[in-house]
Amino acid sequence: MAGTAWETGALGASTAAGGEVVTRFAPSPTGFLHIGGARTALFNYLYARHMGGRFLLRIEDTDRARSTQPAIEAILDGMTWLGLDWDGEVVYQFERAQRHAEVAQALLDKGAAYRCYATAEELEAMRAEQRAAKLPMRYDGRWRDCAPGLEQEGKPFVVRLRAEREGETIIDDRVQGPVTVQNAELDDMVLLRSDGTPTYMLAVVVDDHDMGVTHVIRGDDHLNNAFRQMGIIHAMGWQEPVYAHIPLIHGADGAKLSKRHGALGVDAYRDEMGMLPEAVNNYLLRMGWGHGDDEFISREQAIEWFDLDAVGRAPARFDLKKLENLNGHYLREADDARLAALVAPKIQENIGPDGPDLLRRAMPFLKVRAKSINEIADSASFLFRTRPLDVDEGAAKLLEDGARQLLARTRDALAAVGDWSAPALEAAIREVAEEAQIGLGKVAQPLRAALTGRTTSPGIFDVLALLGREESLARLSDQVDPAAGH
Repeated sequence: MAGTAWETGALGASTAAGGEVVTRFAPSPTGFLHIGGARTALFNYLYARHMGGRFLLRIEDTDRARSTQPAIEAILDGMTWLGLDWDGEVVYQFERAQRHAEVAQALLDKGAAYRCYATAEELEAMRAEQRAAKLPMRYDGRWRDCAPGLEQEGKPFVVRLRAEREGETIIDDRVQGPVTVQNAELDDMVLLRSDGTPTYMLAVVVDDHDMGVTHVIRGDDHLNNAFRQMGIIHAMGWQEPVYAHIPLIHGADGAKLSKRHGALGVDAYRDEMGMLPEAVNNYLLRMGWGHGDDEFISREQAIEWFDLDAVGRAPARFDLKKLENLNGHYLREADDARLAALVAPKIQENIGPDGPDLLRRAMPFLKVRAKSINEIADSASFLFRTRPLDVDEGAAKLLEDGARQLLARTRDALAAVGDWSAPALEAAIREVAEEAQIGLGKVAQPLRAALTGRTTSPGIFDVLALLGREESLARLSDQVDPAAGH
């Protein structure tokens, strides 16, 4: 995708003429892929795919002090994990600084921009006067109609847009509806800094044009920027994109989503919280968009159904419980071998070479009630623990009083079972309970404690089947005669 088309903007012209929908996701690489940014990327991806168009990725790395390579890699990694595959090569904004400067010069040549020699001290004094007079804080245009003289020769300057002062600008936003701003409220924004580097406001407009972006779908915190950026578009005679400004994600308390609401980075949902990408995608899709009462929406359905008209205007509220419930659904639907591969690295114990296969066989029993990969890993850990097991406090209580005598009878009954399968094991344990004239649970509870070291586990007959005859009987013997086990 590199070459003269990017440099001249010819790609943008041909794309617009062809009527193809082109969207983009343009994160700044100053940290992880934010969960709100992931939703913006998802909406751009789905709309492009729904319309049979293209979805582009641009890294806005013009802030060299804050942009980092690890952040870039985190963004690309997060996008890949979510399955948001972009078209063509990644565009890096910093590499296009010369093109941005060319457009600034073109605006100067048109008279649509001008050089401003105001010093930092002069601008601070201007702002102090505005604060004192309780006036809006904006540049007063002092160099708008001034030609530099000999005293400005060699002095630093910025390039400012000569913004329209009369009339109004209207954006017919696909989400927010028609929004109007009086041009008198827009100041002459900086396009090039005094060191010749472009500002974000200039770079975004130039890149969107050159990339042929037809639809700008982004957070509604950029809505004010759209009116200022429109000044560049009009001055250059470029085609306006379709704007769709999405309400931001808020926490459960209604405040803008922040670190205090929990994990913000996509990587945290994967690595720390044990979520599946299809669950995160499904949840993000339903935050601010819906399709009737449909709760579980596949990628294919999302592409078929997604449209901007169904995006709501109210901020979406993040609800971790809903995400966990969605994740539980997708865990139950997931392939067992895939889950085993995800769970294995999270188990603290050494699982050995046969561990992945055992996990796969255990997965139908482990994933039934789990809501995260972490929960599955925790509940699977009993399979790989070394003997004699350390039992937790609750399990230890189940092994008190006459429980060990009951365990001895249970062990002996199980040792006599020829067919080590869940049905045969259940029949043997029920017989123990009947002979002892107690309920099945009274036998199952100490049995579970002895086999897993915990009070909770998959069904006890499934536990026995998964551990196998030798390991099960050995663990029971350890508890029947703890001194011999140690």
